[in-house]
Parts: sequence; C-alpha cells; structure tokens
Amino acid sequence: MATQTANSKGAPAPSPSSQSGAPSAPKAQSQISEYRWIILLGLLTAAIMEVLDTTIINVALPQMAGNLGATSQEIAWVSTGYILSNVVVLPMTAFLAATFGRRRYLVASTVIFIVASFLCGTSHSLGELVLWRIIQGAGGAALLSTAQATLRQIFPQEQQALVQALFLMGIIVAPTLGPTLGGWITDNYTWNWCFFINVPIGIVSVFLIGTYLQDDPDAVRRTGKIDLLGIGLLAVGLSCLQYVLEEGQQDDWFNDPTIVRLSVISAVSLIGMFWWELSPKNKTPVVDFRVMKNRDLSAGLFLFIALGFGLYGGIYLYPLLAQIVFGFTPTTTGLTLLPGGLGTAASALICGRILSAKKPIVDARILIFFGVFIFAYSMWEMGHLTTSAGEGDVRMALLMRGFGLGFLFAPINNAVYGSINPKDAQQASGLINLARQLRGSFGIANLGTYLTNQTHYHRAELVSRVYNGSVLLQQRTQGIEANLRTHGLSATDAQHVALAQIDRSLMRQATILAYNNAWLLILVTFVCAAPAILLLRKPKSKPGAAVDAH
Repeated sequence: MATQTANSKGAPAPSPSSQSGAPSAPKAQSQISEYRWIILLGLLTAAIMEVLDTTIINVALPQMAGNLGATSQEIAWVSTGYILSNVVVLPMTAFLAATFGRRRYLVASTVIFIVASFLCGTSHSLGELVLWRIIQGAGGAALLSTAQATLRQIFPQEQQALVQALFLMGIIVAPTLGPTLGGWITDNYTWNWCFFINVPIGIVSVFLIGTYLQDDPDAVRRTGKIDLLGIGLLAVGLSCLQYVLEEGQQDDWFNDPTIVRLSVISAVSLIGMFWWELSPKNKTPVVDFRVMKNRDLSAGLFLFIALGFGLYGGIYLYPLLAQIVFGFTPTTTGLTLLPGGLGTAASALICGRILSAKKPIVDARILIFFGVFIFAYSMWEMGHLTTSAGEGDVRMALLMRGFGLGFLFAPINNAVYGSINPKDAQQASGLINLARQLRGSFGIANLGTYLTNQTHYHRAELVSRVYNGSVLLQQRTQGIEANLRTHGLSATDAQHVALAQIDRSLMRQATILAYNNAWLLILVTFVCAAPAILLLRKPKSKPGAAVDAH
C-alpha cells in the first residue's frame, strides 16, 4: 500500500496512487461494483460466525466445567473474557481500519478469529481456554462493525435498505440459533466442536473478502501520533465496566469491595476518555464522538440500547425459564427458539424490500412503531404464563417476538445509516455495535438481579399465605399424605414429603411469577424508548448515489 505522510498537525495526507502498486481507482471501483454481492456473502458469513459464538457455547458451559475441572463461577470466564475484549476493541475499529486499511484489517481479524477458535477447541485447561477466548473476542470486533460499515461504502444508496436488512437478518437470527446449534453439538458431540465449527466458515469468509474486496488506492491512511491515552482510558474503563456487569450479581454488587473499586475506576476512566476524545488538544482521537451530532445516529443509538436489552435479555431469560421451570433439554430449548429466528428473517426481508423501493410506500418510522407493537404484545403474552404452561403456550409469543425484531432492527438501521456520510459509517457502526453489546450486558446483569429479588419477594408473599389454620393447606397436605401412604410410606414420612412437595410447588410458583415480571420489564423498557422514534428523520432518497471503494 502507499506510504503516507502527515501534515503539520499530524493529520494524514493522501498519497499518489502511482506509488502504491495497487489497482487504479477506476479498476478498484469496477471490481467492487462487479463483485459486491460476493463481498456481501463473505462479510455476512464472518458476522454470523462472530455473533453465533456469543451464544453457541452458553449451553456447553456445564460440559466444559466438567471436562476442565472448573466451577460454574470459573467457567463463566469463557463468556466473560470474550465479551470483555470484544467491547474494548469495538469503538477502536474505525481507528484500526483507517490505520491498516479496511481489507487488511478485515482479513487479519478473521484469521485471528479462526486461529483462536481452533486453539479454544484444543485447550486442555481453563486458563488456556480463557486466553484464546480473549484473543478471539478481539478479532471478532471487526467482523461486525467494519463489515457493516463496508457495506455502507460499497453499495449504492438505493440498495442500502435491502443489503442492510440481509446483513441484520444474519446477526439477529444468529444469537437465536446459537442455543439450538450449541445444544445439538453438546448432546451429540463434545463442546470442542462449538469452536471447531468456526474454522471452515472462517476460511470461506477470508477467501471471499481477501479475493474480491479492494481498498481504494487513493484512500487516505491514518498516520501521525497515536492516541495512546485515549486507548488506555477506553480499555480500562470498558473492561472494568464489563467485569462489574458480568460478575456483579454473584459478588453481591456493591457489597463487594472489588466491584466498588472497579466501578469507581470505570467511571473515572470513561469520563476522562470522553473529555479527552472531545478535547481540542487531541488532534487524532481514537474514537470520534463528534459523529453523534447527527440526530438520527443519536436517536438510533438510544433505540439500539433498548433493542439490545430486548434481544439479549430474551435470549438470556427463555433458556432459563424453559430448562428450570418447564424441564426442557438444551436441544428442545433451542428448537423452540427456532421459529422466532425464522420470523426475524422473514420480517427483515419484508422491510428490506419495502425500504429499497425508489419510492417506499411506508415510512420507516411506521414500520418501527409496528415492530414495537408486535414485540410489546409478545412480551405481554410471555409475562402471563402459569406453571402449567408448556411449549405450545410460548410458541406463538416467541414467533411474534422474532417477527417484531425484524421490523425494529432493519428500519432503524436504514434510518440511521441513510443520513450518515459513508466516511463516518465505520465510526458510527462501531458505536452502534458497542451500544448493542453493552446494553445486552446491562440487560443480562439487571435481569439476573431482578429475577433473584422477584423470586424472593413472591416466595415470601406466597409463604405468608400458608399458615397452620389454612383449610386449603390442610386439604392439600392430607391429600398428598393419603396418596403417599398408599405407596408404603409411614405417616411421619408422608407428612414430611407432603410438606416438601408443597414447598417445591410454592417455589415453582414464585419462579414463574418472577419470570413474568422480567418479561413485563422488557415490555416497559420498549414502551419508554418508543418516543425516540419520533426523533428519526425520514431518509432522503438518493438514487444512483456514488459508491466509494475505500
């Protein structure tokens, strides 16, 4: 690639294409235009692989713990390490792509992800596995934000709605299919194959991206002074914040000194980072927060935060509900989520077709409100389950949940990216994906604590209504005791077993009530976030918009 020189302020200066030895600008432009759909396939494959890896291993964690001799708390670092590094690198993807070149950065990140996946599968100790998961998460950051920004840059405006819908279809459906695939692999093979499956997929992605994607030889590379202070504050602040979110619940939150210290360090570091990145003294910020002056991007970030809560919160809640309350196996749990994933794919494609028309008959904001209504109704249905509920009672609600998500992500994405300059797409994509990831972590942390507190609350409420003089209690106890005595138990043993069964029944009731409240909490969050839709502007029609090749 061409060598670049910095100007007197440290900003990059363009270099003549003749020095680069790379294809000329018209040739690169022509190749991009000819093979852009193949490039889309390569980028989508990489993105699906990265998102899938955040959920596919969750159902395999107990098997990993048994094989590696780790406790449930220790094995959780397999997920925590991945998310920690992913969150830290996400906001820096624009800086890394501008420094090394989009094509090089994407190919290198995919290779890192493949190699780390293979080494995760061959790990023989917990420390080794966590180390490779951290490296895997760092490599995976570009597979979302840089891939999405690249699509914004290589496709013309009139195709953006359909292309972004296809891309979003993959990254929304993948977390839903993760438990299904992970459960099947765990039940039929070993947990190692949850990582090995990435290798052939990643090789296909590297081939397609490396062969068909080209950088513009006239593109300006980022040179000059590196914002080491910004990188340091970002890494410390986000890693401490993610640790607090991941470990806070089991460490009793702010009653634990480590959580308190890390929370303070995170707050100070992130406040310092925002100040430094926006300071006029910082000529080369690693994260350009000035792109948030765009009203659509700011509103979109707020909406994506709510969506991250709904997407990842639902994926967190339902497997627990299905396996703890309904007694489903991991494979059955995953299969019940499958129709919702297919519903998301269908609605995302519908939105893509509607919004890609030269004159869309429906405003994107109307589609978003429709998606909010569908999603909220599904949460209402999930929030009114009973202990006798089963797969048939949640099937339609999960399908509607998935269908509603497609009507949310695709139109919001179209409205946000429709107003962003292609040169700012990389920075905006990094912030959007960071918001989605962090809100997912916030949501899971909040829901975990909320479930625990609500279960204790409902159990106390139910127990307070069970007293010795209760006629219903006596009738229930006597009925169970009589049945147990017919099976050979003594009167004393029958009484003890009867009381234990009633206690389990109360706990099951308290648990289902807690889950109902958690689903309704997601509903309230969506309703409260809905007014931000009005801040989005209708994307301007730009048929035939030029495609940049960089």
